[in-house]
Amino acid sequence: MSVHLVGGGWSPGGDPEVTSVFLAEAAARAAVSGRLVPRVGVLIVVDDDTPSEEYRAGYPESFRRVAACEPVVTIVPSGETFPASVLTGIDGLVIGGGLTPAYLAAVDPLVEEIRLLVADGLPYLGFSAGAMIAADRAIVGGWRINGIAVCPEETAEDLDEVTVVEGLGLVDLAVDVHAAQWGTLSRLVAATEAGLVDGGVAIDEKTALVVGDDGFAVFGEGSVWQVLDEPAGVIVGTLGA
Repeated sequence: MSVHLVGGGWSPGGDPEVTSVFLAEAAARAAVSGRLVPRVGVLIVVDDDTPSEEYRAGYPESFRRVAACEPVVTIVPSGETFPASVLTGIDGLVIGGGLTPAYLAAVDPLVEEIRLLVADGLPYLGFSAGAMIAADRAIVGGWRINGIAVCPEETAEDLDEVTVVEGLGLVDLAVDVHAAQWGTLSRLVAATEAGLVDGGVAIDEKTALVVGDDGFAVFGEGSVWQVLDEPAGVIVGTLGA
């Protein structure tokens, strides 16, 4: 089973290029438990109207458009945490998009259990915020480093300085999202150059980086931008789709 990191962007009719592998893995795990239809836990944190009502209802439903599954949706307001019961009896876990710091705070009591389940083969899909917090050292927002702008202020997640904290620890590289669409690649580059992280990936919308025991694969419409911290300086390339 794998960790699926999605850079954002979704379609009400489903995004098979991005989600079909995840759903196939969830179905395989369900079969081992004797379930014909996989139960997919979907965790969403709402801060004011972020994410939108359309996303809250439509994104979980979009999985059904791709393959047979039962989305089990739990929504909590920002400032609250998810109960441990959200991890019971599921064959795949999706952590959705919205305000990244709020998501990390909401799953904080479940971090160890999520790590154990994923290590035991539970497929994980992080969408936008859910992808960012999957890292061992997670960028959770900010738009300036030492007071200097490194990305658009609109991408700051209500933070000023670029902030890096301990994440879920499912992948050993930093993750940023909406790369081409929001201009967040520069945040990852600057964070790497400043020594806040040891490089990482910035993922375009409607694009997934799938990390498994046998390596990685890229699916979807866009690119995964790889940032490497080398002795000669920071190097940027694309893994492609």
